[in-house]
Amino acid sequence: MGASLSPEGVPTAFVAATAALRDALGRVRSEIAVHELQAPTRLAPYAFAIAGGLVCDGDEAASGRLILLVDPVGHSAWEGTARFVCYARAAVDPEIAVDPCLPEVAWSWLREALEANQAAYRAMGGTVTITNSRRFGVLAADGDSSDVEVRCSWSPDWAETTGAAGRRGWRPTEAVAQLHAFADLLAAMAGLPPRVCGVVPLPTRRA
Repeated sequence: MGASLSPEGVPTAFVAATAALRDALGRVRSEIAVHELQAPTRLAPYAFAIAGGLVCDGDEAASGRLILLVDPVGHSAWEGTARFVCYARAAVDPEIAVDPCLPEVAWSWLREALEANQAAYRAMGGTVTITNSRRFGVLAADGDSSDVEVRCSWSPDWAETTGAAGRRGWRPTEAVAQLHAFADLLAAMAGLPPRVCGVVPLPTRRA
């Protein structure tokens, strides 16, 4: 990310990235509903947040959040001055939830969605959690439920200084690629056919 500031003192790359993300909210795959929401204030000096989700047969099939953090000072763990934080959750069939390969498969959805959208990244890390809930008493009629949850973060592979020797300048469209990857991750977790080549979706949950 470049170090230049807008007249208001905000990093110009953050201004450009958030403008590009807002403009792209209406252009993600049609099955996914996305909107801007209030960003957290304690994670970084500058933050922008998006919520996404989709509903199938009246039930929420998948939901999540994507947050862009920017700190002009930078963080060694980020390997730069920008970081995307992602949370995504989806309901799964109990027999799928007990598959020991599910965590690895869910993690691959994220990587493949980023790579298929050419959303360059580095320093990625996170967790995949499988939750099984058994209901009792008056809730027993609703049946048991299982969920897969992905919590992760990564640094966009943007040039830290525009025009630096041997490095290309940053383009706002690179932030949009991260948004499309987020939408494709939610779609894969909900069992929708992939919009892009290489993303293997989860089998659709039975009613």
